[in-house]
Amino acid sequence: MNLLEVRNVTKVYGALTALNGVDLTVREKEFHGLIGPNGSGKSTLLKCIAGAEIANAGTIGFLGADIGRAAPAERSRAGLSLKFQIASVLPELSVYDNILLALQAQDSLATLLFSGSRRALDKRVTTTLAQFRLASRINDLAGVLSHGEQQWLEIAMALAGNPRLLLLDEPTAGMSAQERRATGELLAPIKQICSLLIVEHDLDFIRDICDSLTVLDQGQVVASGPAAEVQNSEKVKEAYLSHA
Repeated sequence: MNLLEVRNVTKVYGALTALNGVDLTVREKEFHGLIGPNGSGKSTLLKCIAGAEIANAGTIGFLGADIGRAAPAERSRAGLSLKFQIASVLPELSVYDNILLALQAQDSLATLLFSGSRRALDKRVTTTLAQFRLASRINDLAGVLSHGEQQWLEIAMALAGNPRLLLLDEPTAGMSAQERRATGELLAPIKQICSLLIVEHDLDFIRDICDSLTVLDQGQVVASGPAAEVQNSEKVKEAYLSHA
């Protein structure tokens, strides 16, 4: 089943065409990598899908509905979740409370006021922190976590609403090789419940976790298909070499 269908999406900023007729398909329970040289339009495409930017032309279909003009909150309720490259955890709150707030965001105000949701959600919070190797940091302030741990915390927060599709923008940027490997291991189990569209510059990381790849260059799709096939494409090699 196709979860996300992007068709002929174009995004223009003044004289700059950031995206030019882009097509992209993400299937259910698929990890799909979005790669390309700097400035190729990868992050802009994620923003158009999530609703942070509105495309000038084209359609964005999610679960069979056209969401191209929907507000970000509507897209989130439909099952989309986006984590930007720069971590945006709440640094003065504990690791526990960051996850708790992400879970509580799914509840109505009345539920929060009268349900004792902190007690009700305690098991989900602790289970989530254990899954993302943060159980030992449960009472620490999020602001004192390492860069890699903050990224893991924010991915956990993005998954709190049980999205059908998670959008990640360079989640391993600034990480050590050990942290990158750990991030791949942490992401692998979510394929059973959630598809992933990930922008990443680390081609080894992408190859290890992704089923399919789409390559952008100068706002256009150069190649798309199974990861092994795309990485061996001469067009892809040329796109990267031309920016070397």
